[in-house]
Amino acid sequence: MDVETFWQHFKTTHPDITTTHHDTYAFGATDESADLLAHLVKIGQKTATTSALDLYEVDESLPFVGEYNVILDAHDQPVCITQTKVTEVVPFDQVTQEHAYHEGEDDRTLTTWRREHRAFFTAAYHEMGRTFNEQIPCFCEVFERVD
Repeated sequence: MDVETFWQHFKTTHPDITTTHHDTYAFGATDESADLLAHLVKIGQKTATTSALDLYEVDESLPFVGEYNVILDAHDQPVCITQTKVTEVVPFDQVTQEHAYHEGEDDRTLTTWRREHRAFFTAAYHEMGRTFNEQIPCFCEVFERVD
């Protein structure tokens, strides 16, 4: 099913939702991680995510509280819909154990979260010709699966 059909079906089954706006994306840097992370969202284990604020494009909009998101798998197929509940900007070295746990990945510890995100952000910053450091601003988002 394509994204627009998936979204319209969601709106039909939730008539109280009047917005036409939604963001659409897959998590992860590889097909394997996109499928795994979409599955974790679908089963309710992954309810948070973190991105590097510095790596957003100048004209790229940030997630906002109340926004609906169509989560895709590695084949750009819609898996579920979430709604953003909380957003905050936190330095990398101040991201909490609670947030790491809600990201739902690996063993859900802050130690593992830092190791994995440090590697991911270091590579992403390098691609942009920038240098990662422990104080980069992280855009932390908490969401709820709504369909």
